[in-house]
Amino acid sequence: MNQPNSPIGASGAPCLSVRDLRIALPAGADRPHAVHDISFDVMPGQVLCLLGESGSGKSVIAQAAMGLLPAALRHAGGRIELLGEDVTTASPQRLRALRGTRMAMVFQEPMTALNPVMRCGAQVDEMLAEHTQLDAAARRAQVLQVFERVQLPEPERIYDAYPHQLSGGQRQRIVIAIALILRPALLICDEPTTALDVTTQAEILGLIRELQQASGTAVLFITHDFGVVADIADQVVVLELGRQVESGPKEQVLRRPTQPYTRMLLDAVPRLEPGRRAPAATGQPQPLLSARGISKTYRMGSWPARRREVHAAQDVSFDLHAGETVGIVGESGSGKSTVARCIARLTEPTAGEVQVPHAQAQPSARARLTAFRRSVQVVFQDPNRSLNPRQTVGRSIIEGPVNFGVSPEAAWRQAEALMSLVRMKPEALHRYPSEFSGGQRQRLCIARALACEPKVLIADEAVSALDVSVQDQILKLLGEIQQRLAIGILFITHDLRVASQICDRVIVMRKGRIVEQGDAHQVLLAPREDYTRALLAAAPGQGFVFGQG
Repeated sequence: MNQPNSPIGASGAPCLSVRDLRIALPAGADRPHAVHDISFDVMPGQVLCLLGESGSGKSVIAQAAMGLLPAALRHAGGRIELLGEDVTTASPQRLRALRGTRMAMVFQEPMTALNPVMRCGAQVDEMLAEHTQLDAAARRAQVLQVFERVQLPEPERIYDAYPHQLSGGQRQRIVIAIALILRPALLICDEPTTALDVTTQAEILGLIRELQQASGTAVLFITHDFGVVADIADQVVVLELGRQVESGPKEQVLRRPTQPYTRMLLDAVPRLEPGRRAPAATGQPQPLLSARGISKTYRMGSWPARRREVHAAQDVSFDLHAGETVGIVGESGSGKSTVARCIARLTEPTAGEVQVPHAQAQPSARARLTAFRRSVQVVFQDPNRSLNPRQTVGRSIIEGPVNFGVSPEAAWRQAEALMSLVRMKPEALHRYPSEFSGGQRQRLCIARALACEPKVLIADEAVSALDVSVQDQILKLLGEIQQRLAIGILFITHDLRVASQICDRVIVMRKGRIVEQGDAHQVLLAPREDYTRALLAAAPGQGFVFGQG
């Protein structure tokens, strides 16, 4: 082969055909099959979305199509035909030849997909060196051309850059460039926009759709985000616990679903219009937490000639009252997580101060810091990394209170009470994190934060990686906990729909500064600033009405 191939496949024949697919789970699993009797076609120039909750089998289907099934899973029946060739019976050598040339995959997390010690250009060049006879100069020209095609700025600079030197959106474009360099007939996208902010997400979705239409590529798109489906899908297949419950054109499935499971998922999709929450007690004379003039500057580079300053946060001020949820929204790099880390004292601000009256009343600096850390607790984005996999969740939950002087016995009794609050059984305390689903682990992380009896809870992208149904449950749980305990919640998110469901007030940040803040209804429904309006316009599925004809 002397040059990258063009997508092939007659317009009347499917690019990917899945028929009666069954993938067996290991003995002892909670069900016999990861997927059972799945059938669908993806036509050239078409985007088919696989929808479903975690554990529904979406990613297993993608892995089977690529010939990348984990060793614990086994093909137990059915066919997966790529351009008429059954990949389930292909040899490892044949599968290696098909990957990249006829099918390619874009993964969810580009930092995991990319080699951190290889320059970006070399990682794309690797595909051409493996599958073509082009010389080094011709390969470099092809790589720079595909960088332009995926709308990367300054292709020459990015060719020599390492992944950590690029933004999240740029890294995802590199992964897409690797997938597209050989112009495969099938592109599989496994949650490629989940961790991206709304504007970058809109750019990546537009890019995938543009490239797919220009090349006639078939796209199998895996997601749990209904807004993304509304933006990009032609056909939709809904999966539940490995079984296909509904399929059809996007308009039919999303507007006129016939199955209760699909309707349940659609009912859980957060709307952009804020819900009417009970008014928070913002008229109190003293807030739970006050941030005044918070700034954080990072100095990058060790050589004086190359040293530069990055102003991650600049002059950020706000109050948080009991029973109130304040949301901070913005693009990646806007400074919202930096502010959260400064508020939690995980990072010391360059300027400004954070005051918690409960902690300020303590007599010594050490006592004030201890009271502060107990009063302000954080729930992070990834519950898998938040819990120690080598100890039971009960030990993780009581660790904080015990460190603050509570006896182990009293802390354990409190942990048992918290299980009821987060809607789990006390027996769960004796199990390990690996024995729970993602949503259950996030409930346990909330319980661990509440075990310290905080006044303020910081939720940093705490629901962004969860399915819409689990996301809906966690948001409702946080609302109920807040009503019962009168805590203040600082909610960090890039998802404006989620912010609209839980926040009383919204702060919009850009390049480290607050550009707009106010009541959630005012900011999200009648924004004053152009930047806020641009964020709202970029939200996936904008204007699409789910579940209504």
